[in-house]
Amino acid sequence: MDIINIHPFFMEFIQIKLNNYKQQLLIILNTKIMELKKSQRERVKLRIGISGASGFGKTHSALLLAYGMTNDWSKIALIDSENSSGSLYSHLGNYNTLDLSAPFSPERYIKAIKVCEDAGMEVIIIDSVSPEWSGTGGCLQIHEQLGGRFQDWMPVKKRHQAFIDSILQSKCHIITTTRRKIDYSLDIGSNGKSKVVKHGTKEITADGYEYELTLNFELINDNHLVRASKDRTGLYMNKSEFVITSKIGRQLLDWCNQGSISQNEVESRINECLSISELMKLYKEFPQFQQTLNSQFQSKKQQLENLVKPSNFSSNGINKS
Repeated sequence: MDIINIHPFFMEFIQIKLNNYKQQLLIILNTKIMELKKSQRERVKLRIGISGASGFGKTHSALLLAYGMTNDWSKIALIDSENSSGSLYSHLGNYNTLDLSAPFSPERYIKAIKVCEDAGMEVIIIDSVSPEWSGTGGCLQIHEQLGGRFQDWMPVKKRHQAFIDSILQSKCHIITTTRRKIDYSLDIGSNGKSKVVKHGTKEITADGYEYELTLNFELINDNHLVRASKDRTGLYMNKSEFVITSKIGRQLLDWCNQGSISQNEVESRINECLSISELMKLYKEFPQFQQTLNSQFQSKKQQLENLVKPSNFSSNGINKS
């Protein structure tokens, strides 16, 4: 058999072409197929903000909201950066707390969120996010330490965005509290002189934080009354002020679950349950089906209880049924 000698130039050309084809093939394999589908709200994790002045009830409101969403205090974690003030409400229930002290860097907040996620929490309350921006070791102080110049904002904003991303990408529902302060500006009056003008109150965090949230409640007085300054759910916008209770949390959970799973799918999952604890978890997960599928839940519960009754087993451990 004759050996064909190929000029090195052509060998290099062939190798380049093969590499190009290989890269194109990898892009095709790693690219999701574009698909047009009917709009439907997927099961989402809520990102809720509660802001207000000191003493207006941010922590208390957040805890009641979280309990309404879980119906289980043990599945709630409170990241406390407010000098252990979270423990003042321990009479409400046995929720979990994680004390976060200075420095209040974005990375320490991110680590605290990860600890709560790894512990299997369903709702994480961050009380509050204000120190991450203006506290000791927070973003404003980091900017000063870098020199305080305009160009020094770039690395700071990158670190702050990582903190925001950890909230947005969390597998848990997240409620954040934010302090508010009076917002002033220096304006020019009709007489040409400068004057200080009050513009209500402003959240103590980076500008634009509210836009990242599903819902943002603003506490307006020390009677714990709130109004929604942003509401993607459409449940509370343009409504009169109200007090946050656990009922509000249940309403929000129902909103999350609507349209995400059918009754037939839940019924199928009931039949697949292998333990009472698994069945109870399913029952709590879909409160909108608790009444309509009550008989199925009860029937499955009875079936599982019968499986573990001692009377159903012979002396050699074999199930009589």
